[in-house]
Amino acid sequence: MILYRYILRNHAGPFIFSIITLFFVFLFNFLTKFADRLVGKGLGFWVITKLIIYNLAWMVVLVVPMAVLVATLMAYGNMSHNNEVAIMKASGVSVYKMILPPFILSIILCFLLIRFNNDIYPDANHAARILMQDISNKKPTLSLVPGLFSQEVADYAILVRQIDENSNLLYGVTIYDYSDANQLNVVTAKRGKIYFSQDQKKLLMDLWNGEIHETNPNTNEVYRKVLFNQHRIMMNADQFSFQHSTPGGMRGDRELSAGDMNRIVDSLEVIQDRYKSRFEENIKRYFEFAPGGPKKVSTRTPEDIYYRTQDKVNAARNIIISDLENLGYNQKTINSYLVEIYKKYSIPFACIIFVLIGAPLGIMTRKGGIGVAAGISVLFFLIYWAFLIGGEKLADRGLLSPFWGMWSANFVLGILGVLVTIKAAKESVILDFSWFQKFIPASLRMPPAQDEDN
Repeated sequence: MILYRYILRNHAGPFIFSIITLFFVFLFNFLTKFADRLVGKGLGFWVITKLIIYNLAWMVVLVVPMAVLVATLMAYGNMSHNNEVAIMKASGVSVYKMILPPFILSIILCFLLIRFNNDIYPDANHAARILMQDISNKKPTLSLVPGLFSQEVADYAILVRQIDENSNLLYGVTIYDYSDANQLNVVTAKRGKIYFSQDQKKLLMDLWNGEIHETNPNTNEVYRKVLFNQHRIMMNADQFSFQHSTPGGMRGDRELSAGDMNRIVDSLEVIQDRYKSRFEENIKRYFEFAPGGPKKVSTRTPEDIYYRTQDKVNAARNIIISDLENLGYNQKTINSYLVEIYKKYSIPFACIIFVLIGAPLGIMTRKGGIGVAAGISVLFFLIYWAFLIGGEKLADRGLLSPFWGMWSANFVLGILGVLVTIKAAKESVILDFSWFQKFIPASLRMPPAQDEDN
């Protein structure tokens, strides 16, 4: 037990470091990708924080398996570099026993990730989508350009001839008010100031020393002119304020648990059986003759028979094509749900696979440190991700079953991991990645190992 605790303790530091680093990388990539949708909309700190928290869910699904691989490579690489693996082998501890502690821990992580994928991940994805839609619906903060009419506020056209950047005062203000269909108001003022109300739902404009010209655009008979020293206009600013929608409504396949999607798939398969039955009936109806062969009708002319036959052929073609389209669309929908169901289990299972790969490779790789561990991890995760993405595309197109599309990466890398583990247990193999050192920053390199004789 002391040995097992020591091995797990060697994993703890690299695992936590990998989790933090990978989260930072994914978060930076997310913010870079969606920065253009967030900048200039006057969003509060809490809204941005909630958006990040909701999107951490999909990052957890990817980060944890990657961190397991990096931590396993680093832990066993460090122990091999310090000759601790050789000492344990000399003491009668096999490679299989060395791998057992992180292997058991990876099974626990796999189980926790599966629960996370079904209990937390769908709701977080749904909340993130709703919040992102609300942010997209929010228009940027009102911007006024001197000398140009602004029509960003509904039913108003605003012209400002000069803006004082220090005091934000507006000079030479002209406003066309179209909010009343039966009346046109033109407001002019020498000076003004515009700002939002406290609840961000109204746009207020205070004006000084101006005139209001009122007229009826339909009759042009009524005209009124009002002079004012101070006047306030209240405009609707819903398009500039952030309104948080209540979660609900239809959910996509990534916003449902495996149980919910299984129930949907069961319903779709019942519909699919009906489509198949109707398709088979139409095939028999239009392409099989009744017993005794087709009946001859002598009272019709050849032209009548030709046009009637052509109509039947066109009707049969449209019906058969419609049946095939219904079958194809429904099967594609079933495949997309099955892909997401299998993905909820295959990605967590990668934690176990990566231990089988990382442990023997770490034992064989005595030099390199975190740089080599990260490089090898990226290589294997790219291979895994290529299998996953390729399998998903093939499964969605019906060229590969959803099960094999999502699990092929685990099977291929799992077999490779078992073979490498057996190789490491039977033979003393050292993989030299010293050539990789020149691509790694000096701070991340492993110091050279000292000879045992010294």
